Amino acid sequence: MDKRSKIALYVIGAVIVFMMIAEVTKPKPLNWRDSYSASDKIPLGCYILFNELETFSDGEVLTSERTVYEYLKNVDTTTSKSLVLINNYLSFDREESKALMDFAEKGNTVFISGNYFYGTIVDSLNVSVVRQYNDFFKKESEHKFTSPSLKKNNRLFKDVIENSHFSSLDTLNTTILGTVTLADDDGIEETHPNFIKIDVGEKGGQFVMHTNPFAFTNYHLMLDKADYAATVLSYLPKQQIIWDNNYKSGRKVITSPLRFILSNKALKWAFYISMFGLILFVIFRGKRTQRIIPVINKLENATVDFTRTIGELYYQHGDYTNIVQKKIRFFLEFVRSNYYLNTNQLNQSFIEKLAVKSSNTKEDAKALVDYLVFLKSKAQHTEQELIELNKKIEHFTKHKL
Repeated sequence: MDKRSKIALYVIGAVIVFMMIAEVTKPKPLNWRDSYSASDKIPLGCYILFNELETFSDGEVLTSERTVYEYLKNVDTTTSKSLVLINNYLSFDREESKALMDFAEKGNTVFISGNYFYGTIVDSLNVSVVRQYNDFFKKESEHKFTSPSLKKNNRLFKDVIENSHFSSLDTLNTTILGTVTLADDDGIEETHPNFIKIDVGEKGGQFVMHTNPFAFTNYHLMLDKADYAATVLSYLPKQQIIWDNNYKSGRKVITSPLRFILSNKALKWAFYISMFGLILFVIFRGKRTQRIIPVINKLENATVDFTRTIGELYYQHGDYTNIVQKKIRFFLEFVRSNYYLNTNQLNQSFIEKLAVKSSNTKEDAKALVDYLVFLKSKAQHTEQELIELNKKIEHFTKHKL
């Protein structure tokens, strides 16, 4: 690589490093996405509300990370509980709607706050919701309680609001607890119910429904809307609260390791730096600094192959006598090298010493030595005698110490 190319790479690397530093140090933009999650501290999260719920709960606040159908079928209903569901919109299928209705009919309370509701549960309760779709900047609206004693907790929502209200109700079982007042396009003020209670079953169960989930977000609780939100929750009976953390727009869904890494700021930049370092390594180390050193294999031991070849030659020529003589010499050399015995005289004394040192019986040692003497006395040998000699030697040496 010439000098000009190196300078260009250094400049590119410096620019990339500068851009990374600028990206890390720049102020993080405010996240205005809808969340309503208990763990989110962004403006439209519910971190503050969740940590204050113990004020309204009789005992520890339970948390549900599953659908209401999955969670409520295993929940302990021996004591009454309140299920709190807050999101910008809430949709329940047939099974979930039935689970909510069964839960309320057992004497429990279901609190739902959202801009819009979907599902068969809405039809079962005979309510419908109208949502403000016009005006890009949502109109300010005044949220009031119907109880005169709660007038001091009424609040005017000027921003970060989407106005919704109930357009039809079941007047026989429904109590209006609060209203929303806003002006139409002609400046005429209209008031509609936005906070209701619906009695269910014979055991005191109820649905408490509210159409302003923004009131429970960190943004409004940090301003002057905390009293309004607290008053809404005060309509819940003093019993254990179940906080739903599943039906949330800001529910964290991790589907891959890379998505998890990129969702965490520290891990994301560690990943980027690793990729940048890997690219630099490939650029600067991609060209080999020296030629490939050839691999020299170690010398193979050809003794066994040589011996096998010689043996096959003898066998093919049918020279059994030569092979027998060589096997006898090899065996006697083996005895001298391993057992340190004199093999000049293959007598009874030799047999006894050989049996002791080789861990064989005296009978086996005698049979082998007698056969060796027999073969040495013959001038010609057959194939069968060679095979028998080999068997006896292999049987004798398998006990070698």
